[in-house]
Amino acid sequence: MKFADFICQKAIITDLEAEGKPEVIRQVVSALVSAGKIEEQEFDGIIEAILKREELGSTGIGRGVAVPHTKHSTVEKLFGTVAISPGGVDFESLDGEKVHLLFLLISPLDRPGDHLRALENISRQLRDDTFCRFLKQSTTPGDVWQLLEEADDNQFAS
Repeated sequence: MKFADFICQKAIITDLEAEGKPEVIRQVVSALVSAGKIEEQEFDGIIEAILKREELGSTGIGRGVAVPHTKHSTVEKLFGTVAISPGGVDFESLDGEKVHLLFLLISPLDRPGDHLRALENISRQLRDDTFCRFLKQSTTPGDVWQLLEEADDNQFAS
């Protein structure tokens, strides 16, 4: 699975300003609402589902990265987005470090394989230090999208 298969380009954020986990998730999900991926009336339910998943253990996986995700009954197709926080946010990461890169993923309840493949792709690409460094330095959604396309084309050796 490639980033182009599930990342919503219109919802990419490169200047995330929220400071805590709930605020970050609200801001990123708001971008997905604005991009037309989530219905306004589903906003609170999706926020709640993501935060409930976070209660099981932080998706702040370390090295300045978080991958919050959930499965939700109101979505029919896997989608997600990318957010960058230049200053970093407290996401209760496993290593205690602030998060600068955030990949948020939402998938239908009945498509666990897609969910796992997307998480696997994100995880594989984030192991590449060059990819992460360039992503953190991106200042526009277009820059982020170009990097994701390059990753899809295997231009980063992982």
